[in-house]
Amino acid sequence: MEYLLNTWYMAGWGSELEKGVMLARKLLDQPVVMFRDAANVAHALHDRCPHRFAPLSCGRLLAEKGAVQCGYHGLEFDGAGQCVLNPHGDGKIPAAAKVRSYPLVERYSVLWIWMGDPGRADPASIPDFSCMDPENWYVGKAYLRPRANYRLEVDNILDLSHIEFLHPDSLGSQSVRHAQTEVRQEGDYVWSMRFIENEVLPDSACDQFGVPRGLRVDRWLDVRWSAPSNLLLLGGGTPTGRPRIQAVGLNFTNPHLFTPETQSTSHYWFSMCQPKAGGAQAREIAERVVETFASTFDREDTPMLERQQESIGDDEFWSLKPVLLVGDAAGVRVRRLLDNLIQSELTHRQLQVTN
Repeated sequence: MEYLLNTWYMAGWGSELEKGVMLARKLLDQPVVMFRDAANVAHALHDRCPHRFAPLSCGRLLAEKGAVQCGYHGLEFDGAGQCVLNPHGDGKIPAAAKVRSYPLVERYSVLWIWMGDPGRADPASIPDFSCMDPENWYVGKAYLRPRANYRLEVDNILDLSHIEFLHPDSLGSQSVRHAQTEVRQEGDYVWSMRFIENEVLPDSACDQFGVPRGLRVDRWLDVRWSAPSNLLLLGGGTPTGRPRIQAVGLNFTNPHLFTPETQSTSHYWFSMCQPKAGGAQAREIAERVVETFASTFDREDTPMLERQQESIGDDEFWSLKPVLLVGDAAGVRVRRLLDNLIQSELTHRQLQVTN
């Protein structure tokens, strides 16, 4: 299975990368080490010294120099991957003494990494997650590392018909199966829209979202996808028959960002966002709800997806001839779009080699 390379992936929360420390992480099967220089600018390097191939993350961060020192023989590399010090012999730096540097942009509380052609890394193409801009929003943050392919994780968010069965006591009800669904494509975004009428939410969901118990509501769950695996879930509800402007309880803004670690493991970052205009209460809601979601996902979604991954094994998804249901429409479209993007990229690379 190939990855889409010329695109932006989440590499971590900006808050994960503390000044003075290195953060090592495998992304798209590649070892990466990230660090901040003296000006607090974040950098990402391939985590392997070209001398004896020791992980650079096993060395020392020389933050004042904006460099990483290999812990094995002391070669130093700056944020561009260039060797800037050879402590041996006459100190001459071998021409091949450099490591790959990946474009890394900090935006919307997120470290975005580009694993493809650095010349095509345009920060303007980072998807809009301004709902996580810490200047205007409280952002409750969480992270999981499921042992499942990232595309299975994307499917899970795009098709929320599963909440009736996987989350019957917290997020779903029998009304979910009767939802009106729509798939819509707007430019680079695919929307999976779900509208549930005349629903009584589980008591725990009412308490979680500030909805009176027993109140019949119309609920929407709208998911936006952008390549390769960045999703935004917008949810809320109104008393049955009322327009959205009369929402009751909590309307939530819930990003889900997946980055493949390997073919069978994923990084999963998600958040709950509340406008700062809501004051201290909005901050408390963002932190409390994301903590509850993290517990629910880890207890209910993750085990199912991991068993699903074990069942699929190394088989190619479409080769298994999956039975398709109405809720799969968005997931199928997204899989086809991503397949086409990856194939187009592969064809382009092959043409470059040929020429």
